[in-house]
Amino acid sequence: MSYFVYILECSDGNLYTGITKDVTKRLDEHNSSDKGAKYTKARRPVKLLYKEPSLNRSSASKREYAIKKLTRLKKLQLIQKTSLK
Repeated sequence: MSYFVYILECSDGNLYTGITKDVTKRLDEHNSSDKGAKYTKARRPVKLLYKEPSLNRSSASKREYAIKKLTRLKKLQLIQKTSLK
């Protein structure tokens, strides 16, 4: 099963990047479960802005790390290029 790297927008406008196998389930966890990340629990609701498939956990983790190092502007440009519309 493949993994996804995703970017969420928190209620305070901050961006959160993570990885998962099931984006829909993970989004629900971020918004309404104790399984959501500590960072997003205090910034609910969150909405999905971006998702990108990866072949395995290793490549997803590497991509997540690369995205997390981007500036906010670069993240927004990435999101705009591959909009979920």
